[in-house]
Amino acid sequence: MSQFDWPSLLRAGVRGLGLRPAEFWALTPAELHLLLGGGDAPLGRSGLDALMAAYPDNRGDRDD
Repeated sequence: MSQFDWPSLLRAGVRGLGLRPAEFWALTPAELHLLLGGGDAPLGRSGLDALMAAYPDNRGDRDD
């Protein structure tokens, strides 16, 4: 048996969030949880800063 109440989640996504059914079904459960107000994004500011330092957009050696 599934632990998700799909009919209720679909109603929340379509009626509550105004998503189209295809948009709802394209979401991951984590994305839907976040959109429904279920806490912070998995990647916080410190994690983003670390990624930006490790992989800077401007390397200076090419034109992107």
